[in-house]
Amino acid sequence: MSGWLARILGSVGLICFFSLSHASTFHVYLDADRTVHFESADSIEKGVKVAFEEVGNRLQGRDIEFIVLDHRGNSARAKRHMMQFLEDPNALVYIAGLHSPPLIKYRDYINENQLLTLVPWAAGGPITRYPSKENYVFRLSIDDTQAGEFLISQAVSEGCKRPHLLLERTPWGESNRANMLEALTSRNLIPSGISRFDWGLSEEGARLLINQLDLSSLDCFLLVSNAVEGEQLINAVGQLSDDKLKSVYSHWGVTGGGFHNRVDHATRERVDLKILQTCFSFVSSPESQLSRRAFSTARTLFPDDIQQPSDIKAPTGFVHGYDVSRLFLVAADSVTLTDSAIDNRKNLKLALESLEPSIAGLIKTYSSPFSEFTSGNMRAHEALGIDDYCIGQYDQSNVMRITQQGE
Repeated sequence: MSGWLARILGSVGLICFFSLSHASTFHVYLDADRTVHFESADSIEKGVKVAFEEVGNRLQGRDIEFIVLDHRGNSARAKRHMMQFLEDPNALVYIAGLHSPPLIKYRDYINENQLLTLVPWAAGGPITRYPSKENYVFRLSIDDTQAGEFLISQAVSEGCKRPHLLLERTPWGESNRANMLEALTSRNLIPSGISRFDWGLSEEGARLLINQLDLSSLDCFLLVSNAVEGEQLINAVGQLSDDKLKSVYSHWGVTGGGFHNRVDHATRERVDLKILQTCFSFVSSPESQLSRRAFSTARTLFPDDIQQPSDIKAPTGFVHGYDVSRLFLVAADSVTLTDSAIDNRKNLKLALESLEPSIAGLIKTYSSPFSEFTSGNMRAHEALGIDDYCIGQYDQSNVMRITQQGE
């Protein structure tokens, strides 16, 4: 065989190979911070994979392949992964992780490129509020436009009228500042002050921040932080003398890493740490047929990691990943998927916006959870609401339990 003919046949073989590969698989992207906040990323991944396992990891005759990526909390790296998704002819859906900044920073890019995105953790308010019906981001998680109201309500009901806001210096922190101030203003209250901190806050930096405050002017702390910085701040508050000690009401970012292993139970109890959660727990919620099945599947899929409910770390990641995947799978079952990635994403978006009522999940039964986004329907792409929020606390065994329903 001549060299030129071999090259042509080789090229044809490669084309056939990619064609066959394309025809036989769909790619589900999981992009999160697997370096600093591994627990949250891993938990989301497990929840998603359990839901897909329930349909045999196949959609309309094609296998599901998971593309697991680590953006390391870096927005630029997340952007590169989004570009990778858009260049992949097999790509079906992009599932994000804990961090809000990449989703807020590249919200326009996501929607202009019709990059179908599911959000099972990141809570920043602007994420789902792209001002167009061509909105491709769907969230099943806490929404900061309501999280501030919930945390303020809890704190005020327990006597905290002068909270001090401890906020990370990111778009997520800024989103919470605006919403917490609005919640306070509606009650004719003002915060005692606002302190901001950067990622990578040191132990010394946290102590300086807390010790320079006029502690007599505040009743409690409201904390918006991820696990790494939250560890330093809670330990710093826990070192205050009894006459200066204040309670802490925290957003759930602290649960996304190894916080519970580095802040001991005595410290958490001393500061009466209460953490925003959604209202389902494999550990403390009543069992259902669905929750038993989901946990059984998880134990089978991940025998080295999960044998009992308390083995699920950063559990809300698992719960939200599982529930949002169930909604996605119902939507996918209602459309005809083709070899056009763009058409598939368009049709899946429309299907998510028109889901029929009564889709069972771990948190609740979802009744038409999404709808078309308009300026008059700002929560159109939010599957959960404030009625689904609860207070959780780590117990002595470092297990997160739902301890208080919302007021």
